[in-house]
Amino acid sequence: MSSRCIAVVGFLSLGVALVMFHPVTIRGGQGKNVPPPSDPAQISDNQSEEPIPEGEPLPDMPSSGTTSSIDSPVKRGDPSAGLGPNYIIGPEDVLDIEVFDVPELHKAVRVSNDGVITLALIGRVKAAGLTTEQLRQQLEAKYGESYLQKPQVTVFVTEFHAQPVSVIGAVEKPGIYQLTGRRTLIEMLSMAGGLAKRSSAPAGRYLYVTRRQGFQDIPSAEGLELIAPEKLQVNIQRLLYSHEDALNIEVEPRDIISVSKADVVYVVGAVRKAGGFVLEDREKITVTQALAMAEGFAGSPAKSSARIVRRASDGTRTEIPVNLKRVLDGKAEDIDMLANDILYIPDSTGKAAAKRSLEAAISTVSGIVIWRR
Repeated sequence: MSSRCIAVVGFLSLGVALVMFHPVTIRGGQGKNVPPPSDPAQISDNQSEEPIPEGEPLPDMPSSGTTSSIDSPVKRGDPSAGLGPNYIIGPEDVLDIEVFDVPELHKAVRVSNDGVITLALIGRVKAAGLTTEQLRQQLEAKYGESYLQKPQVTVFVTEFHAQPVSVIGAVEKPGIYQLTGRRTLIEMLSMAGGLAKRSSAPAGRYLYVTRRQGFQDIPSAEGLELIAPEKLQVNIQRLLYSHEDALNIEVEPRDIISVSKADVVYVVGAVRKAGGFVLEDREKITVTQALAMAEGFAGSPAKSSARIVRRASDGTRTEIPVNLKRVLDGKAEDIDMLANDILYIPDSTGKAAAKRSLEAAISTVSGIVIWRR
C-alpha cells in the first residue's frame, strides 16, 4: 500500500473518532444548536415549562404501577368500598384477588357452591364464612409458605350474591337486597326507599319478618310478637317512632321482610263521596267515622235502613243492620267497622230497588278489592 493510501485511511479513522466522541446537540430556541445540560434535572430558564396558574388542579401524574397494596386506596367503583371488615364471603360472590408485584397471580374468581375458590400455585382455598380481611391473611400465609417472600395480597368483593334479603309489600322499591355488613330492620326499609306513599296502597300497621331457621333470643317488647316459629310480627309505628331498640332487630341473610298494605273500608250508597277509605295505622273505625270520610249523606238517605256487609274468610257474607238515625242521635252504639267491611246507606226508594242497589254496590266493591290485591 502506498503512503498516500495510508494517509487517507488514517484521516478517515480520525474523523470517525471525532464524530463518536463529539457531544450530541439538541435543536431548540431560535434555530440554534443548544447542548443538553450536564444534569437533566437542571433546565435553563428559557426552557422551563409554563407555570400552572394558581387555583388550577394539578395534572394527573403517570402511575409507576408499583403502588403498595397496603397503602393503595380501594378501587374506584369497587362495590366493596365502605363494606367494613364484617362482610362475610359466601357462595356465588365474585372476588378480585391481586398479589402485589406478581401480575400473573391476579385473578377474578367466583366462590363455588361449596364455598371454595381455586388459585394458581396454592389450589383450593376455603373462602365462604371468612371476612375479606381473614381471607387476605390466609392467602398471604399460603403464598408465603413455599412460593413468595412476604407476599402482599388484596381481596375485593366485586359482586354480591351470598346474603340476599327480600323486601316486599308496601315499600317504594321492593326487591332483593344484598347484605354487605350488619343491617337492622330500619336500615333495610331505608334501602327499599321507605314505606309506600301512594294513596292506593300505603303501608299498614305491621311488617312481618320470615326466617327459615326460626328466631332465637327474640326480646320481649310491646309491638313485637312471634306469631309462628319462623314469622315475627312488628308494629311499624312503634318501630319507627318509639325508639325502642328491641323492635329494630338485626336482619340475617335470606330473611323476607313483608310490609303489609293498609286495610280499607268502603262506604257506598246515598253519600257525597262513595269509595274505599284507607285505615292507615288503625285497626278499625266506627260507622260515624266512615260516614265522615265519605263527607256525609247525599240525596234522600234511608238512615234507619243502613247496614254493614262483612265477608268471612270462607267467603260467606253477613249483613249487620245499622240504624244511623239512632246512632247519630246518641241512642244507639256506634258500631265498629273492620277491614274490608262495606257500609251501605240506601236511598229512600222502593225495597226492590234498594236491594238491587246493594247488590250492585257489593259487586263494584268486590271488583275494587280484587284489583287492589
